[in-house]
Amino acid sequence: MRIAMIGVGYVGLVSGACFSEFGHDVVCVDKDAGKVAALDRGEIPIFEPGLDELVLRNRQAGRLSFTTDLKTAMKGAEAIFIAVGTPSRRGDGHADLTYVYGAAREIAETLEDYAVIVTKSTVPVGTGREVERIVRETRPDAQFDVASNPEFLREGAAIGDFMRPDRVVIGTQSDKAREVLRRLYRPLFLIETPILFAELETAELIKYAANAFLALKISYINQISDLCEKVGADVHDVARGIGLDGRIGSKFLHPGPGYGGSCFPKDTLALMHTARAANAPLTLVEATVAFNDQRKTDMGERILAALGGSGQGKRVAILGLTFKPNTDDMREAPSLVILPQLRAAGAEVIAHDPEGMAEAAKLMPDITYCKDAYQALEGADAVVLLTEWNAYRAMDIDRMWALMRHPLVIDLRNVYSSREMRKAGFDYRSLGRPKRS
Repeated sequence: MRIAMIGVGYVGLVSGACFSEFGHDVVCVDKDAGKVAALDRGEIPIFEPGLDELVLRNRQAGRLSFTTDLKTAMKGAEAIFIAVGTPSRRGDGHADLTYVYGAAREIAETLEDYAVIVTKSTVPVGTGREVERIVRETRPDAQFDVASNPEFLREGAAIGDFMRPDRVVIGTQSDKAREVLRRLYRPLFLIETPILFAELETAELIKYAANAFLALKISYINQISDLCEKVGADVHDVARGIGLDGRIGSKFLHPGPGYGGSCFPKDTLALMHTARAANAPLTLVEATVAFNDQRKTDMGERILAALGGSGQGKRVAILGLTFKPNTDDMREAPSLVILPQLRAAGAEVIAHDPEGMAEAAKLMPDITYCKDAYQALEGADAVVLLTEWNAYRAMDIDRMWALMRHPLVIDLRNVYSSREMRKAGFDYRSLGRPKRS
């Protein structure tokens, strides 16, 4: 099949490369000529493990190409994916659908033969119907169907998620569109991947409902973690104890400084506003959003309390800046709240991240960035672990102790063993674990 992918951001680039790996002919189109030229040179604009090799292999095989010309991309395409950004709108938190509707108008003006127009971007309920209205209004003679095919890609594991997904969700009322998308995903039928066909609105809501539930689960275990500290329980044992219940499951039950990234923050806000507009408010989601925002600030206050109540004259080493490991994505990362908080309190902040420092430097230029983790620790009054990169898990704790001015470790991901750190002489602080553990 021939596919047009509009947008070469995270979702569009990963999806386009993976569809080409399935054997389809994929043309990715974007208005950013610089980005397209860079991709033609083999330069990948994001860090995602394995993506550079996947793009190179399929470009060399002639199945994947990039262009700024929508007409070229759409010629002969049976499916046209809209994979443009849907950021939170400034001021009210609603999903900004400007790029989605703009793409719909351009598709309508260019469409020649029948095609399925598929929203791959995460969009609120009703977006697909509006895309259909826009196309029909612009081109009453056009032959097309509209479908929703939300993505469920985890940054850092996106290729595996696409190739071996838990499920594929397709929303459309058209039998013809179902057949086109069934052929598109045929390789996944062969490995018995569950493929759920649903109404357009149902498919759109599934993505938001899934992300909001996971966000709620993260905030729940963070609140349980706070309770564990008060009563002397161990949050990891609690998480294991409840996670072994098949109705609950073990994933997303690890305490931390709050969720971030490109999906959970904006998707919970968008779902919250959709629910309010429908007069069916989701108070659990609203509470999750409020708690998560406060969580990041609370972690900054926790660090300052460990420093004696003030950051003045203190040198604080930060390990990890991105919202999660295996990505260079800084969007809504806890570091963007915590580090300015430390700077405002007078602390000197020295940071390291394996992939995120270039992006972080654009957002926090007053932070000192180091070439490796040990350099960041030199003369530090405290080290704060913010992102659980594997590179930080096996650090030489004796070397850490020797480099630091004061051996204070604030582990906001619970990577290290409390006993080992205290035995090595550290003043070790973590989340939801009793001091005796």
